[in-house]
Amino acid sequence: MSADIVLLATVSLISACQQAYFAKLVGKYRMKHKVIPPAVTGPPEFERAFRAQQNCVEFSAIFLVDLWAAGWFFNQGLAAVFGFVYIYGRHLYFHGYVESAKGRLPGFSLCKLSLVCLLVMASVGLSNSFLDKYCDINLFGRLQRLISG
Repeated sequence: MSADIVLLATVSLISACQQAYFAKLVGKYRMKHKVIPPAVTGPPEFERAFRAQQNCVEFSAIFLVDLWAAGWFFNQGLAAVFGFVYIYGRHLYFHGYVESAKGRLPGFSLCKLSLVCLLVMASVGLSNSFLDKYCDINLFGRLQRLISG
């Protein structure tokens, strides 16, 4: 069983480590700019770092649900690839946002593309599983037979 989900678990764990790293960086920016908790306002560099980290947290649940649904119902390997693309996009997003508000855009676009791909894969895979279980229609099987000739 664990071998069946090793890629999804790996991507999830790396994503969690990235979240922890971003939280640690926000703590460093707090110290650098003397922003005492629970305050969330301060110099622009701190506010951008804080906002970048919060945005990553806000999208975390969406990412993990899409990743696991795409991997479980569509294809684990492809879901893991888009998961790593998302993690790289989050890296670009966070560090770009700390530099400037516009600096977040390339990373955000990459994350958005990855999430859309994961959502489509999850939706297609889940739809096929639903149709197969409740209507005895296996679209993937039919497509495979059609391609095989």
